[in-house]
Amino acid sequence: MRIALMADIHANRRAMEACLDHAHALGADRFVFLGDYVGYGPEPNDVVERIMAETARGAIAVAGNHDHAVAEVHESMTSDAEIAMAWTRGQLGAEAREFLASLPMRFEDGPRLYVHASPQTYPAWIYVHDAPAAKRALEASRAQTVFCGHTHLPALHGITATGQLVSFRPVPSVSVPLPRHRRWLTVVGAVGQSRDGNPAAAYALLDTDRSEITHLRVPYDVGATALAILQAGLPPDLASRLQKGR
Repeated sequence: MRIALMADIHANRRAMEACLDHAHALGADRFVFLGDYVGYGPEPNDVVERIMAETARGAIAVAGNHDHAVAEVHESMTSDAEIAMAWTRGQLGAEAREFLASLPMRFEDGPRLYVHASPQTYPAWIYVHDAPAAKRALEASRAQTVFCGHTHLPALHGITATGQLVSFRPVPSVSVPLPRHRRWLTVVGAVGQSRDGNPAAAYALLDTDRSEITHLRVPYDVGATALAILQAGLPPDLASRLQKGR
C-alpha cells in the first residue's frame, strides 16, 4: 500500500491540489493529513472542504494547532499568525468549524502513529526540530513509525533497539528504506508554507510493502497564492515568505 502523507496545508489550495494530483499519479492508495489545514493562507474554506471530502472517501485526518485555534482564541501564536487566524475565523462556516473541532489529536493505524506535532504532550504542540526532540518523541510512543508535521521542514529520524539515533535531511525523490528492526519518525515537511528555502510544496509517500519512504517536492503557482494573500488583506510577510520558501 502507498500512503501519501501531507501536513501544514495552511489554506493554500494550489499547493494542496498539486500534491494531491501528484500523489494520485504515483498510485497513492490512502491519504493521511497531519493537521494545520488553515492559517496563514487565503483559501481556508476550499482547503477544509477538500479535506472533508477526502475523509468521506476514507482518508485519515488529525488536528493541528492552527485548526485548534479556530475555536480556541487563547492559542499562543505569532502576530502574523494571529492576524491570519482572526481573518480565518471570519471566513469559515459552521460545518467547517464543526469538522475541525471533531478531528482527533492522533490516529493509530496498526504500527503507524499519525500526529501533528510530537506525541509527547498535548496541547503543547512540541516541535520535532532536531535529533534530541526526535528521540524524546519516539520514546513517548510505542509505534514502529511516527509521522508528523508542524516544523515545516522535512526530516527523518531512526532509533535502534539500543537507543542510538540516526537523523538526516531526506533528498527529494530518493526513496529511503525503513528497516523494521528500527523505529522511525518522519517529519513530512509542509504542503502550504515551506520553510527550507525551496518554495515548492512538500509531502511524503510511504510504501508499506517495500517499507520505504520518499519525500517529494511539487512545484505550484506560488505567485498566484502570494497575490491572493495580499488581496485578502493578510500580512504581506506571509506572501513574501511563501515566495522565498522561508
